Amino acid sequence: MDCFRIQKEKTLCEKLSILSDAAKYDVACTSSGTQRRGDGTGIGNCEKAGICHSFTPDGRCVSLLKILFTNECIFDCKYCINRASNDVERTSFTPDEVCRLTIEFYRRNYIEGLFLSSGIMKSPDYTMRLIYETLYRLRSQYRFQGYIHVKAIPGASQDLIRMTGFLADRMSINLELPTAESLHLLAPHKSRKNILSPMRYVQKKREENTHELALYRHAPQFVPAGQSTQMIIGATPESDYQIIRVAESLYQKFELKRVFYSAFVHVNEDSALPARTDLGPPLLREHRLYQADWLLRYYHFSAEELLSEERPNFNLVLDPKCDWALRHLEYFPVEVNRADYQTLLRVPGIGYTSARRIVRARRTGTLDFTDLKKMGVVLKRALYFVTCKGKMMYPIRMDEDYILRNLLDPREKLPGRLGEITYRQLSLFDDMKIGEVGR
Repeated sequence: MDCFRIQKEKTLCEKLSILSDAAKYDVACTSSGTQRRGDGTGIGNCEKAGICHSFTPDGRCVSLLKILFTNECIFDCKYCINRASNDVERTSFTPDEVCRLTIEFYRRNYIEGLFLSSGIMKSPDYTMRLIYETLYRLRSQYRFQGYIHVKAIPGASQDLIRMTGFLADRMSINLELPTAESLHLLAPHKSRKNILSPMRYVQKKREENTHELALYRHAPQFVPAGQSTQMIIGATPESDYQIIRVAESLYQKFELKRVFYSAFVHVNEDSALPARTDLGPPLLREHRLYQADWLLRYYHFSAEELLSEERPNFNLVLDPKCDWALRHLEYFPVEVNRADYQTLLRVPGIGYTSARRIVRARRTGTLDFTDLKKMGVVLKRALYFVTCKGKMMYPIRMDEDYILRNLLDPREKLPGRLGEITYRQLSLFDDMKIGEVGR
C-alpha cells in the first residue's frame, strides 16, 4: 500500500490560494459600465457607486474576487503558466465553492463583485457549462445581485454563451495576441475564428436585447456592461502601430467597451518566446498603449494620427497626446475663449471634463489662466499650447525642442503672479487616474 498514495483533497483555502494566483495575469477585469439596483429579495447590487475600483500603478483593477474556475487546461499556449505541458499544481473549484467564496467575501465587505475566468478543462463546452452552472446558482440559489464579469470560452457553443450572458454583467473573450500569425505561433490550439465568432455573437445578441428591452421593460438583460478583450504585449514582434490599429478595429467593428493590454511576463522557457532579460515586463509600453487607447475612445483621435508605418512605436519619454501636439505645432497655440470642444480635447493638459467646463464657462465671460487652473486644466503642460485673450502665459518659442526640454525639466517655475500654484513633474502614471487619462 505504501506504493500507492491517494491524493489528499485540497481545502477551499488551498484552492483559493492556487486559483487566485493563477488569475493574476488576466488584466481584463474592469468593473464599470452597468447600473442595476437589487430588487430587495437578495444581497448586493450593481450600482456604479457600489462597485469599488482599486487600480495598481500599471492600471490593473483589484476590486473584484478574481479567480480561475480551474487551472487545468487542455491547451498548450507557450506564454501561459497554466499550459498543459507545465508541471504546476492543478486544482478546480466546484460551482458551489465559487458561490460560497463570493457570498462570504461580499458579506465581509472585501469585494463588490466577481471576476471568473478559467482554463479549459476537457473541452470548451464542458468548461463553459460549469461556468454557467456557477452563475446560475449564484443568481438563483444564493440571490447574488452584484457585479459579475465572466470569460467566455472560445469554441464553446452559442447556446451556452447566450445562457451565461443573461446572468453576467460583462463578458470578455481574450484576443490573446494582436495578429493571427502570432496566435498560430504561440497558441497553436487556438484560432482567430474561434475567438472572433463568440465576440461577434455577443455583439449581435446585445443589439437584439436592446430592441427587446425597448418593447418589454422587464425583459432580461444580456451582458449589459458590454464586452472586453485582452492582448498580450511584448511576446511577439508587433509594433505599437499594429496593436493600436487592431484595437481601433475592435472598437469599430465589435463595439467593445475596453481593450486591455497585458505586458508579457516571462513565466515559461520556450524558444518561441523572447529571451529572458533583467528588464522585466514592458510596463511603460503597456502604459503608453493604455494612454493611446483612451485617446481613441474619448478624444476622437485615430490610430493613423498617433502612429504610422514610418513611426511605428510610441515615444517612451512623452505621453501620446503631448507627443502628437509637439509634432503638430502648426495647430497651436489654441485660443481657449474661441476654440471648439473638439479642438480643446487635443490640447495637452486639457481633459474631456475640463474641456466641457471651459465651453460652459466662457458663455458668461472670458477666461484667463487662473480660471483654467480652477477648472482642472494641467497648466504645466497646457501653457505651451494655449492662449487666453490672445496672450500666452509668458513668452514661449514655438519650437519642438524648446517645449520638450521645458516639459521634462522639473526645475521649471511658473510666473510669479501664479507662484502660489504648485505643479508636479509629469509622472509615469499620471494618466492612469480615472478622469485624467489622456490629458
